[in-house]
Amino acid sequence: MTKVQQENNQSNDKVRLDKWLWAARFYKTRAIARDMIQGGKVHYNGQRCKPSKTVDLGAVVKLAQGYEEKEVTIVKILDKRQAAPIAQTLYEESQTSIEKRTQNAIARKNNSFFAPRPASKPDKKQRRELLKLKSN
Repeated sequence: MTKVQQENNQSNDKVRLDKWLWAARFYKTRAIARDMIQGGKVHYNGQRCKPSKTVDLGAVVKLAQGYEEKEVTIVKILDKRQAAPIAQTLYEESQTSIEKRTQNAIARKNNSFFAPRPASKPDKKQRRELLKLKSN
C-alpha cells in the first residue's frame, strides 16, 4: 500500500476522542487526555462526553490547555502520534478562538506588570520579621 492509501485507511477507522487528542498533540499522554475529558475540560460538539467517544470529521472540539481555551474543527483523523507538523494538519482552529487567546495573553501580560514583586529576596533577619507578622 502507498502512504496515501494508508492515511485513507486510518481516516476511515474509528478513533476514540482521547486517542485523537493525544495524536493531535494537545496533550502529552493519553491518560492526561482522558483525565481532561472526564474532568469536563473538553467538549465535543458543545457537550461533555466520554473518552471513548468516536470522533467524526467536521466535529467541533473545545478544550482547555493551561490558561488557554481552544476551539478546533476536526479536519483529519489519525490514531497514531506523528510529528508536530503532521499533527497540526489534523485540526483547524477557529478565528474567534485565536483572537480570544491573543486577547487573554495580552491581559495576562498586562496583569503581571501591576503585580507587586520585591526587588530582591529577603535576608534572614527580614524572613524572621515576616514570620513574626504572619504568626500574630
